[in-house]
This record gives sequence, C-alpha cells and structure tokens, in this order.
Amino acid sequence: MRHSYPTLSRCTIFTRVANFCRKVLVREDKISREETPVHDDKGHRDPITSPDVEQVKAKAPEVRERRTAPRQSPRTQQPQQKHVSKQSDVSSGDMTIIPRDGHDISRKDISDNALKVLYRLNKSGYEAYLVGGGVRDLLLHKKPKDFDITTNATPEQVRKLFRNCRLVGRRFRLAHVMFGPEIIEVATFRGHHEQVQETDDKNLSQQAQNGMLLRDNIFGSIEEDAQRRDFTINSLYYGISDFTLRDYTGGLKDLKEGVIRLIGDPETRYREDPVRMLRAVRFAAKLDMTISPETAEPIPRLATLLQEIPPARLFEESLKLLQAGYGFRTAELLREYQLFQPLFPLIARQFTEGGDSPMERILDQVLKNTDHRLHNDMRVNPAFLFAAMLWYPVIEHAQKLAQEGGLTYYDAFSLAMNDVLDEQCRSLAIPKRITTLVRDIWSLQLRLSRRQGKRAHKLMEHPKFRAAFDLLALRAEVEQHRELQSLTQWWSEFQEATPASQKNMLGTLGDDAPPRRNRTRRPRKRAPRAGSGQ
Repeated sequence: MRHSYPTLSRCTIFTRVANFCRKVLVREDKISREETPVHDDKGHRDPITSPDVEQVKAKAPEVRERRTAPRQSPRTQQPQQKHVSKQSDVSSGDMTIIPRDGHDISRKDISDNALKVLYRLNKSGYEAYLVGGGVRDLLLHKKPKDFDITTNATPEQVRKLFRNCRLVGRRFRLAHVMFGPEIIEVATFRGHHEQVQETDDKNLSQQAQNGMLLRDNIFGSIEEDAQRRDFTINSLYYGISDFTLRDYTGGLKDLKEGVIRLIGDPETRYREDPVRMLRAVRFAAKLDMTISPETAEPIPRLATLLQEIPPARLFEESLKLLQAGYGFRTAELLREYQLFQPLFPLIARQFTEGGDSPMERILDQVLKNTDHRLHNDMRVNPAFLFAAMLWYPVIEHAQKLAQEGGLTYYDAFSLAMNDVLDEQCRSLAIPKRITTLVRDIWSLQLRLSRRQGKRAHKLMEHPKFRAAFDLLALRAEVEQHRELQSLTQWWSEFQEATPASQKNMLGTLGDDAPPRRNRTRRPRKRAPRAGSGQ
C-alpha cells in the first residue's frame, strides 16, 4: 500500500527556513546584548542592565528556591541577601562588606574562564563568589595561580550547567569546569560537620576517632562556609552580582598586618586535616608573613599527625612547598616547626646543630638554585631536586653495605639506591617516572669520572647527562673537593669545545687513566694425543 505525503512547494520550504534563521539570529542578538558589558564608574566592565537582564535578576530568588528546594536539606536554604549601600563599608554582625570603590579588585585581572563560570551561575539563579587564594593574591597585587569559585549550587547542579564539567573527590565533592589546560574549581558552600554514624550518603560528614575528617560534604550557607575555611586571609569572597568584597572572619585586617591565622580552635582544625600545618608554613614563606602565636603553638607537638596522611597527597604538598619559588625559606620553617621529619625522615636524621654538614649545605644550595630558576621563568625538574636532597643518604648507606656485606662498591650502591627510595616513598609516594630519573642521575655520578675513549661522547648522549652534570657541579661547590672541582671543570670545557679540541682533551687523559686490571687466564687444556692411551 502506497502512502501519499503532502508535498511542499519550494517557496514554502524557503520561507520556513528563512523564518527559522530569523528567530535564531534574533535570539543570539538578544543573548549577546545581555552579555555585553559596559564600563562602570571605576572603568570596570559590567553586564548591561537591560530590561531583560533586570527581569532575570528579579526572578533570581524564585529560580534559586525552585532549584535548590528538591535537592538540599533545610540547612542549605540560603537567606536572601539584603541590599548593600555602596557608599561605605557595611558590617552585619561579624561580616564586613566592602563596596566596589573600597577595594582594588578588577575583573580585568580575573581569568575570562572564571568570569564565564561566575556569570552563568549567577544568571541561572545561584549565588557565586570568587574565593580563596585568588582573592587574596588580587588584594596583594599578585598574579593568582588559579581561581576558585564557591556557590550554593550543588555539584550535580553545576554539572548540569556546564558540559565541560566533571565531579571529583570523595572526601570533598568538587566540580571541575575545564577550559583546555585551565581548570576552574567550583565548590558548594560547606556547612558545619557533625559526628554521625558511617553511611553511604555523600552529603554526610564522617570523622575518625583522632578528629580527622574523613568526609565533609555537608552543604550550608556562605556564613558557614566562611567558618569552615582554614585561614582568615583565604576566607574573603568577591561577589560577581554586586562586585563587593565580603569578609566574615577578619581576613582583611590579618592581610594588612601580615598574619597567618587559623579559623577556629587551632588544635581541633589541625586534627581535622593535618595538612593545614604545611599550608600555614607555605603561606608564611610565600607571602612573607608571620604565623600568629595561637596558630603556631600546636604545630610541633602535632607534627606526627602527618604520618596518617596518604603519601600520595604528601607528595603533591611537597612539590607545592619546595617548587613554588620559596623553597629555601619554606625548608627553614619546616625545620623550625619540626615538620621536616615526617616528610623526609632520612634527611632529618642527618641534621646537625651547626647545620654545616655536606648534606645540609647541598639541601640549602639546591633549594636556592630552584628558587632562582623559578623566579627567572626557567624549568625545574622534581627528579633533580630529590636526587640532590637524597644523595648523601645514598652514599652513607652504600658505604655501610659495602663494609658490612663484603660487596663491591657498585653492587652496594645499587642496593642503596633501592633501599633509600623505598624508605622515602613510604612518606612521599614519589611516582615511578620520577624515581627512574633519580636512579639515572645517581648512576651517572659513578660514570662521569670514566671519560677515556668513547665513553665521554656516550655519556653526553644520555638523556639525563645534563642533570647529572649539574649534580656533580653542586657536589663540587658544597664539598670543595679538588678532584670534584677539576672533574667539573673538565666536563664544562668538554661540552663547549669543538670536535678537534675534544679529541685533544681526551688524548691528555692517558696519564690519568686508571690502570687496567690484568686478567689471570686459565691454562688452556690441550686435546689428548692419539695413541697416548689417555
């Protein structure tokens, strides 16, 4: 049975297509007019307050209530924000609101991708604030490393708004909005945790007997979120809806005075997350601030709590501590507050009262060199840092194995490399890709003195030759050993010499070549003669 379908004339089809295109263009033009900013009184760029945008702002509380009511508990319901006058600072209880003309934060210094996330959350009826280190660095006129956002939208609601979003974390549920290499971290307002029975509900808090938080996914208000943050200088909120700065914990005062102060009872907060002790030291070194007495007092006696932190997390923290451009000052504070031993127990065992041992001198020098390279926008490799820091523990252990076990030095050195790296990885989970490079750098130290024949050219072809040479130069500088200094000078000249000059340099090594060992050969057995009866 044949079906007959109504046929449309060509003109009708063209008319429908034209109407559809016209509607699309009108809608895109409307959206572009809503998102197009204009200059405000400070020269910043504000979204156009067109009638359409005003309608969106007027409907925001209703939309927010409709979105959050089905998913959040009554604890997460957000109170309506009162209108704040922009003429002067406004204090509401412990909260201080600084209008746009009272602070120096400009949106031209904020990442475009962070602004996109803030605007979309705000236009969708949610509260959205820039928070944390980004706000702190902007107030200090520094370039922020990244931008974090906090909102009253749950992680699942954030994922619905952004196709380029993924949810991460079990202990702290976060939304990562990805724009190529840049990741904007979006967190939901945190509420006060409570000790509850173990459950599979991700919106409940779990706490160990020692006070450490195992899960903290209770959602709350912005006031509760401010109290749940670690330091006062990180508890400053920049609102995208009115461009005001909110301070709930006295962070602005501490920022001006250069004080690192923990929010709440320090010992309780350290037990909740011992990594906060490392963060206090890192911020003090990075921002050139002092840790308040009540914040610093519990650190030495609670330093052993770091042993309960997963080694993988401590490895990431160690890179932030030592490879952020302030590693030397950070290491000094780590030793002062007895935080170095939980991270690097092998190194801490060899600390001396005078601090003048070769191991301590190479530690200080490699951190100073790393800081210098980072301040000059040069690349650094964590493998070289760990190779230099752990060099003397390897040498000491290799000598001990050679004496006690009767092994050759090369065999003892190979065993020592494995033992030292295995013990260090119990504290910091150094990835295998890094430990492999560390072994290469260490092994080359024993081969750099063997330069005769084609060995020098083969060594220069090794991928980690340059890192091994840098460690050799560092050892010569620290130990002031004549043979190491001459070897370093020879390799420095050999790398820059022409092929003809390199040939002459290798020819002069004949007198310095190590004597060849004469191998004792066994007498060759002769075949028995025919008829000898044997």
